[in-house]
Amino acid sequence: MNEIEAIKTTKQRNPRNNQKLKILYLLKILYEETDDDHCLTMPEIIGKLSSYDVTAERKSIYADIEQLRQFGFDIIGEQRDRNYYYKLGSRQFELPELKLLVESVQSAKFITTRKSNELIKKLEQLAGRYGGRMLQRQVTVTGRVKTMNESIYYNVDYIHTAIAKNVKVRFQYFDWNVNKEMIPRHDGMYYVVSPFALCVEDGNYYLVAYDSEAEIMKHFRVDKMIKLSVTDIPREGLIKNKKFNVAEYAKKHFGMFDGEETTVTIICDNKLVGVMIDRFGKDVRMIKYDDTHVKVIVDVNVSSHFLGWIMALGDAALITGPEEVVDMMKNEIKRLCKQYGMT
Repeated sequence: MNEIEAIKTTKQRNPRNNQKLKILYLLKILYEETDDDHCLTMPEIIGKLSSYDVTAERKSIYADIEQLRQFGFDIIGEQRDRNYYYKLGSRQFELPELKLLVESVQSAKFITTRKSNELIKKLEQLAGRYGGRMLQRQVTVTGRVKTMNESIYYNVDYIHTAIAKNVKVRFQYFDWNVNKEMIPRHDGMYYVVSPFALCVEDGNYYLVAYDSEAEIMKHFRVDKMIKLSVTDIPREGLIKNKKFNVAEYAKKHFGMFDGEETTVTIICDNKLVGVMIDRFGKDVRMIKYDDTHVKVIVDVNVSSHFLGWIMALGDAALITGPEEVVDMMKNEIKRLCKQYGMT
């Protein structure tokens, strides 16, 4: 049984009904009011139960605590001086785990500000009163870049449903105009694709799907999909893409920008080894070039985003092949020089 489900209470305040719910109110009090640093004495527990119109004797509370322990709740009793204190020990989620989840919700661009605040409020409830206050101190949703498309939650559910049913999805794909209005691409044309997986890249949620007409895998930002529906058309491309790996796909598409897949050689400073592993994974091909440099060989979809990533590494990274990619970098540098009035 979920802990939160176990402590939900009725809105009715009929004393007779409340007396029947005594063990649940007891759990609610321990869950909300205690943790590793905060305990309650038996008189305090009795007093808090009375605020819910529940009267109880020590003996019955001892029995309730023992029943909760047998059910699996970690209720700890310890004596300090002449007093005996009670607290809820381990929880379904410990505070460090909840902090990690809060930060994930805050940093996810695909979750709207409103939904982020709703989710964080629910996470705070899992920590109890005092842990919730600590979580609230690290909440900084306002000012972060967030999606404005509330339908993303339904989109994700529809996509999972389509994958489970082995059918295609249908949707429109939009762009923002200068008036911050959603304008469907291609005059409102509907895309019909075979969903394969959902993945997160650079804080955005993407659908990776097979386009039967183009006979290739494509990706779409889930928060830019509107009027999405599940069709009854069977998915295609399953045999052709039997060995498809979504993680490898994301590695090759920098910022999920399209480009032609090419094997690229990069000479980089030894200090960038960690950067290369973070981006391409621990299995990235590396060969010692000299005492201070390594040769990195990777398969990537060469796009302006990839070239910009290499530029951001400064003089510590240099593309040496193939020649057409080197030429693409030179042309990109010429374009930037012209754009900024340099010769």
